[in-house]
Amino acid sequence: MTPLPGSLGTGAVFGWRLDHERFRSTWDSGEGAFKLGARWNSKGVRAVYASVDPSTAILEVAVHKGFRTLDTVPHILTSFEVSDPASIQVATIEDVPNPAWLRPGIPSAGQQQFGDSLLASHPFVLLPSTVSLHSWNLIFDPGAATGLYEMRLQEHFALDTRLHPPAA
Repeated sequence: MTPLPGSLGTGAVFGWRLDHERFRSTWDSGEGAFKLGARWNSKGVRAVYASVDPSTAILEVAVHKGFRTLDTVPHILTSFEVSDPASIQVATIEDVPNPAWLRPGIPSAGQQQFGDSLLASHPFVLLPSTVSLHSWNLIFDPGAATGLYEMRLQEHFALDTRLHPPAA
């Protein structure tokens, strides 16, 4: 696995998100996950999904939207800093009760309840990425994490055009 960021206690921990430009100001609302539910939260539970490096954040969005959309629709890359790395709960592959939860697919009710429990108990949760088990996703409930993070950067995202080449 990618080493944990900042050794979780000896340095800064940053989270990264890639959002459609219209969500620039609401990047940390957790509204989409609240309305629909997601891999680690049930419908009705707020969760902001991020990664600890920009490459994983980009892949997490690309797996759902595709490179065509990332090439043609304006997106914003956001970085935020977690002020207290000790507020992050690390859930490793071994901590996840069902290994199938770390494979692509529709999340189960058990998986969402597991995530709900983690989010209810910890301001931030680090979990292996399903897109790359060697990378980390950082998930948080924006209400529970209020005052524990600060946005550091927002910039227009530009996809490397080689990822969406012209048809041959």
